[in-house]
Amino acid sequence: MPSHLTNKKPSNLSITKVKQFQGSSAFIKRSQWTIDQLRQVNGIDPNKDCPEFDMMFENAFDQWVAGSAGEKCTFIQILHHTCQRYCSARKPEFINCQSKLLGGNSILHSAADTVTSAVQKASQALNERGERLGRTEERTADMMNSAEQFSVTAHKLAMKHKC
Repeated sequence: MPSHLTNKKPSNLSITKVKQFQGSSAFIKRSQWTIDQLRQVNGIDPNKDCPEFDMMFENAFDQWVAGSAGEKCTFIQILHHTCQRYCSARKPEFINCQSKLLGGNSILHSAADTVTSAVQKASQALNERGERLGRTEERTADMMNSAEQFSVTAHKLAMKHKC
């Protein structure tokens, strides 16, 4: 979990295009723009699953290819949500994108729900573990008391039989 949350607007959001060359695990930075420079996102065809899309910035037009059509959808939805929340002056136009990506936060909400569910399960597991540890501590204390009483009784019996 994050250790610090804030409602403050980030000072600088960037969109960075990277490329991975065949046979390499490293990514190379190709270009970078601020989110306020973004003018248009073109999903090319809302009825066809394809990884390609175009982005127009203040002074540049750039063609993009995601790793898959699913990654493209996730990227566009997160980008749209981020623009709605953080673009200061004018919000970019999203064209030829599936309406489900722009209308709601289904991917974002399902991710948040998954995290919330995982946190609830972890919290419940910790509570149960705490209860088990508490019971174990009580049993340990009872055993220590019994052992001490046994020791005292054994000592008294040993002293009684010495005489």
